[in-house]
Amino acid sequence: MGRVRTCPHCGGEIEVYRNPTPTVDVVIVMDLTGGGRGVVLIKRRNPPLGWALPGGFVDYGETCEQAAVREMKEETGLDVRLTGLLGVYSDPNRDPRGHTMSVVYTGEPVDPARLMAGDDAADASVFPMGQWPELAFDHAKILADFLANAKARGKGCPDAH
Repeated sequence: MGRVRTCPHCGGEIEVYRNPTPTVDVVIVMDLTGGGRGVVLIKRRNPPLGWALPGGFVDYGETCEQAAVREMKEETGLDVRLTGLLGVYSDPNRDPRGHTMSVVYTGEPVDPARLMAGDDAADASVFPMGQWPELAFDHAKILADFLANAKARGKGCPDAH
């Protein structure tokens, strides 16, 4: 659904499109200090506030995979090895700032000891499987899909080693 504007150089008509903005998120699974496994969440420093999966916008010229690895480093301090594609989430209402489309990966940290809040994250923590705080965006749905996907693949809860 485009609209038309005038070209400043030739005066011809140019159709302008409004498209969703591409983003990435990663479900980073890692060991908890007391045993078991959990998921890394960040507390957002900027609106919309709240806890969320680490992620962000894909920069022009980079792949979604490159953006995912970069965003994890910026927001959590972690170098992450991507382990799979969880899904693509594109509900026009998923982000109150505008229509985004997120490619969501699973991943694991290369060095879990490097976990720390960075960039626009006020905090970064590991939450036990299924015990997350209230989440921003559609991240509760994404994590529910993550748990259901693990169960469907016969792995039961991803809490198991």
